[in-house]
Amino acid sequence: MTAAPSERPAVRPRRLPLLAVEAATLLSGTANGVTAVVLPWLVLERGGGAAGAGLVAAGTALPLVLTAVLAGVVVDRVGRRRVSVVSDVVSAAAVAAIPLLELATGGLGLGTVVALAALGALLDPAGVTAREAMLPEAAAAARLPLSRVNGVHEAVWGSAFFIGPAIGGVLIGLVGTVPALWATTVAFGLSAVVVALVRVPGGGRPDPRAESSGSAVRRVLTDTAEGIAVLRNDRLVRCAALVAVLVSATYLPISAVLLPVLFEEQGAPGRLGLLLLVMSGGWVLGSLLQGALGHRLPRSLVLRVATVGASVALVPFVALPPYPVLLGCGALAGLLFGPINPLVNLAFQRRVPPHLRGRVLGIVASGAYAAGPAGHVAAGVLVDTTGLRTAFAVFVGAVVLAGLSVLVMRPLRELDDLPDGEVLPVNGPVPGGIEPVLPGSREPAAR
Repeated sequence: MTAAPSERPAVRPRRLPLLAVEAATLLSGTANGVTAVVLPWLVLERGGGAAGAGLVAAGTALPLVLTAVLAGVVVDRVGRRRVSVVSDVVSAAAVAAIPLLELATGGLGLGTVVALAALGALLDPAGVTAREAMLPEAAAAARLPLSRVNGVHEAVWGSAFFIGPAIGGVLIGLVGTVPALWATTVAFGLSAVVVALVRVPGGGRPDPRAESSGSAVRRVLTDTAEGIAVLRNDRLVRCAALVAVLVSATYLPISAVLLPVLFEEQGAPGRLGLLLLVMSGGWVLGSLLQGALGHRLPRSLVLRVATVGASVALVPFVALPPYPVLLGCGALAGLLFGPINPLVNLAFQRRVPPHLRGRVLGIVASGAYAAGPAGHVAAGVLVDTTGLRTAFAVFVGAVVLAGLSVLVMRPLRELDDLPDGEVLPVNGPVPGGIEPVLPGSREPAAR
């Protein structure tokens, strides 16, 4: 007896590509997290002060501003898998240069540390964008709904974002600042190997038909303009991007400058590591809960409650309270931060055509990174001129204002109408008949 012509053989789930993307995300993100703590601590140890630590943090973030927009175009044109590997290799080489030069010269100056930190961060936006752009196709290969995969992915990213600094704090106490950087070199290298060895669907160039003509500069400008058009024409994508930019831009100076200064003054790197570890645990739990249970509540409501609640949970930091209070507030803030990125990612994945995904993600990342250098330098200057408590008040206040802004973003209600389920592979059939939606319309994209 033969199967009816309309019947299709069941597609066996392939989980290895998704596991490879998540493993690379964890390894690369953790490596960056370790570096984000170790380098400012190195400057503080050598008398650079809070302003010097802020300068190093800004030196790490400045290349992100310069390359993030181009990163999305490179990912779409060169290929996601290749860009991810090259990004991690460059980062590993730059970080390894610090302990090697330290051994050779007997001590590095602030300028050298800033330069190597900048080199290591140069291709980070491209690597992050490449892995984010591969995620929907890897989810499709695994036959898993996007909401669940996004929750797991952000749990992994949350683990890397906070476990990395936690590991950095522990390593500083155990082996010292410069030797701790070898851990980041190994992690970057492993991330590159994982992606290089596993064939991830959508890892190549996503749409060879979408080529613009002209010189290289003209092609880059044209591709970037297409990404900007998506943000301009689709209200939901634009609001989701704004949430991502505001939350990350206002929080990063707190974690990268203010908290290290607080615990360096106390001579307690282990306390810094534990606080960030607790916040990581909250973020991981919040992301997983969003993936498992988020479909039971309106997504727009969850996003608003999470964003406002997470920002308010940081308010007690201004009083520099006893350490147990910091731990409790940090855990709550992490828990509430957890659902934000899975919901923001869902908006990009459902409303941005696959061949434009890289450049849109790159533009959004550049917006988040753009405020970083100024914020890091400002945090260091505020600490040195007005004191740590005032600096916390300024930046926590900025986080709260960013959180409250979601209450007036009406297009976020469109999150509730996005379909859940598997997303299409690049240039492949759409599982469940779901098509990507063109920006500014409710019609499926032409193929």
